[in-house]
Amino acid sequence: MLQYSLLQRTYGVGHAITESQVIHMPDSEGASILAELTPPYTLHKPVEQLAPVVFCSPHSGRIYPKAFLQASRLDPHTLRKSEDCYVDELFEPVVPLGAPLIAARFPRAYLDVNREPYELDPELFHGRLPAFANTQSARVVGGLGTIARIVADTEEIYRERLPIGAAFQRIEKLYRPFHGALAEALEATRKRFGLAVLIDCHSMPSASMGQPQGGRPHFVLGDRFGASCDAKLTRFIRDVLQRSGFDVQVNRPYAGGFITEHYGSPGRGVHALQLEINRALYLDEATLSKSKDFPKLMRTLAEMAARVFDALPVLLERRAAAE
Repeated sequence: MLQYSLLQRTYGVGHAITESQVIHMPDSEGASILAELTPPYTLHKPVEQLAPVVFCSPHSGRIYPKAFLQASRLDPHTLRKSEDCYVDELFEPVVPLGAPLIAARFPRAYLDVNREPYELDPELFHGRLPAFANTQSARVVGGLGTIARIVADTEEIYRERLPIGAAFQRIEKLYRPFHGALAEALEATRKRFGLAVLIDCHSMPSASMGQPQGGRPHFVLGDRFGASCDAKLTRFIRDVLQRSGFDVQVNRPYAGGFITEHYGSPGRGVHALQLEINRALYLDEATLSKSKDFPKLMRTLAEMAARVFDALPVLLERRAAAE
């Protein structure tokens, strides 16, 4: 649990909440979480873990609490535009191959665990934010903090400002358990195998604003420019996907988010790699339904995982021996 202890010390997840903040915690928020988002994540465990790899899908949650929908000025379909639709299902075949998969059940538009725990937007809340909150990050300024203010098309989510207690409820009851489970899975893997690899699984629109349809690569691998993952592993996965006919970029336009940055520590034997999938490979982006190519991509990702599992002892043996 070393990584989660670091999270507590650095970002304030363990900070005490003041009495005035507790008073402003809305009962409806906690009741909604308890009724609709318990447990907050799904952890798929293999019968036996055979590979030192943990897969994570933090943005594929698709349970939208009723209270959240009522507070939003957007319809459910629009809210889902920020969702990594079905990415957890794409990676489910890795579980029978011998690797665990953790997936959030709550949506990214409700709470984003790929952010610091208190990356909070002052424009979104009633009440004074705690001193340890990060209110000035580029993500917060862009409306995409831990509690997002906008969805992908820059549309405002909420009808009115939220009580600050709503943020605390989501962080305490959803964010902390998710990261606790992820950190525990990685630490157990590292202790068992001498190293751990985190594959942080995401999807991206096939085109961004001002970019033609199909303008993005099929996959983007992010290793924080070598800081979060051994470059040999990044190159190996890139090469596997390229040999399958895919266009793969590394660290552009995505080098990895908070999860990759926070958990990736090659010096400790923990490697974290973000994998972004172009949604056009498996999704009808207008209807957000699976395309006919979904099973094919699922098989491709399973084959990629199997090759990684086979290659890891050679790819990382020298680094593991040095540690």
